Amino acid sequence: MSTARSQSQRASAAGGNTVRSNRTLWVVLAACLLPFLAATALYIFAPPKQRMNYGELIEPMLLPDIGLSMLDGKSLQLADLRGKWVMLQVDESSCERDCREKLYNMRQVRLTQGKNMERILRLWVVRDEGPIDPALLRDYEGTLVVRAGKGQWLQKLSASGSVHDPIWLVDPLGNIMLRYPLHADPSGMKNDLARLLKVSRIQ
Repeated sequence: MSTARSQSQRASAAGGNTVRSNRTLWVVLAACLLPFLAATALYIFAPPKQRMNYGELIEPMLLPDIGLSMLDGKSLQLADLRGKWVMLQVDESSCERDCREKLYNMRQVRLTQGKNMERILRLWVVRDEGPIDPALLRDYEGTLVVRAGKGQWLQKLSASGSVHDPIWLVDPLGNIMLRYPLHADPSGMKNDLARLLKVSRIQ
């Protein structure tokens, strides 16, 4: 009887060990699968953003090495702007509401960059020869204002839409690389510039 009881106990213990082993196996398997399942669920139900930048990346276009006329008659060589990040807008001298909004956004976005704002220039390219409101120039003092002249180089910018609507971002090498739509969110612009200024090796 004792032998039979001993065998029964061993069988019961073996069965218990098997159950515990199976349970351990399932726990280990679940621990391995859960991160994958969680990542899959996040990808399906909360897909990652396809890009980090707010502005629209465009095929880089190098600013031409030409001189444009400033309001005081002096010449500004576009090549002299290299080494700085440039926010560029193209508008008529009358500068209606949308134009003024862009001037405001460029000024404010630059100010948000704190100690790095000196690495950023604002450029307004005026498409005509009309007079500009002196009060407007005072409000946005520090903005470089130039006449486009014939402005054939601007035609390349209009290949994919209006040249007037966007604010264009030019990198320190002189390449136009990002385009912000009309009525762009200044917060998105600010974040783009902060990220670019952080990673840029060109001071």
